[in-house]
Amino acid sequence: MSAIHPFRVLRAKPVWIAGGVITGILALLFGILYVGPNVDPVGHTKNLPVGLVNSDKGVGVGGKQVNLGAQITESIKKSTASGDKIDWKVMDEKQLKEELGKGKLYGALVVPEGFTSSVTTLTGSASTRNPVRPQLTVLTNQSAGSLGSNFARQAAMTAAEGASLQVGKELTAQTRAEQARLPAAARVLLADPAAVVVKDGHPLDSHSGLGMSAFYYALVLVVCGMLSANVISGQVEHSLGYTHNDMGPLRIHRPLIRATRVQTLAMSSTIMIGLSLVMGTLVMMGAIGLMGMDASHLPLLWLYSVAAIAVSGVGALALLAVFGTPGMLVVTLVFIAMAVPTAGATTPIESLPGFYRFLAEFEPLRQITGGVRSILYYDAQGDAGLTRGWVMMAVGLALAALFGFGVTSWYDRRGLHRIPHEAEHKEPAVTA
Repeated sequence: MSAIHPFRVLRAKPVWIAGGVITGILALLFGILYVGPNVDPVGHTKNLPVGLVNSDKGVGVGGKQVNLGAQITESIKKSTASGDKIDWKVMDEKQLKEELGKGKLYGALVVPEGFTSSVTTLTGSASTRNPVRPQLTVLTNQSAGSLGSNFARQAAMTAAEGASLQVGKELTAQTRAEQARLPAAARVLLADPAAVVVKDGHPLDSHSGLGMSAFYYALVLVVCGMLSANVISGQVEHSLGYTHNDMGPLRIHRPLIRATRVQTLAMSSTIMIGLSLVMGTLVMMGAIGLMGMDASHLPLLWLYSVAAIAVSGVGALALLAVFGTPGMLVVTLVFIAMAVPTAGATTPIESLPGFYRFLAEFEPLRQITGGVRSILYYDAQGDAGLTRGWVMMAVGLALAALFGFGVTSWYDRRGLHRIPHEAEHKEPAVTA
């Protein structure tokens, strides 16, 4: 037995240096990757898609056809007030409903039918002492993300209020000679004729987490795959006798069964895929059956959940097989640190700095979230994110297999075995 006291390890510089470097880098990366995208989302917003609809048919005034709705939408489209932050998408009401129902718009501004007619009643002979104020409608879309929907609402309201003031200025100039005979209420409304009302453009069920249930559900799927991979990898290594298994005060060590790295990864992946059937079922039971989350297309949601857990798990297993002990840190960075801020749920992709937008193109959580959103909110439409989710999961699984089995096969061919062949075979032991 060694006479050296175990606490002398605290005096070993490599322990402090290695631990300090690894944990320091991890803390720095989490600070950058987690906090960085959310420091100034408004300042980084670029080309946030917002619908712009003119349903106004116009009216004839003084022998001329006047369409104030067309004037408003055209001026908003050409305006530079929002810079490049808002991408105004001019469309009709049918297109608007479809785009909102696929999560492709964060909101919209609608000039309703009869807007010009309502405005002209403020200045014509039909004016009454209680004129009806015309309305401009701002639509929100929480299903596309609450923060993005809020940005769109603010932009649409600002545009609508500005358009109302501009119309009021023009009407005041045109009717200056006639204002003396107008009712007082009409004269007041002329300066700012339109009221702005806010409505939900794509209402969600009450148990949808204000549009966040899809993100949290997808996050659960990824975390289940990631953590299960760590558990399965450890259990396979223990069953093969390559590692000890500590169970409280007991340490169990099984006989060594030699297996190549490729064989080990294949066994772990097989178990991962098999157990994903159980985990996908239990996630749905917990979220929908016990907690009451609103959901439809349940068979499709189950299949998608199983696939998402399996792909995340196999991807994590590949990283663990290639990098060994540091693999769990790499897994955490890929599936959590870089994934959560770029999922497009808390902060829209259009409000992220360029580097994070790049990460969002392939980070697994963003792809999985898009598919879950499509199933939960958009009637499982393929172009609402479901097709991209399936395709990207297939690509991710293929890349994980190529990377994991490719590198471990190279390890095996180079003779980089975990235990030299001349090591003695040990009997199973249980110690306390």
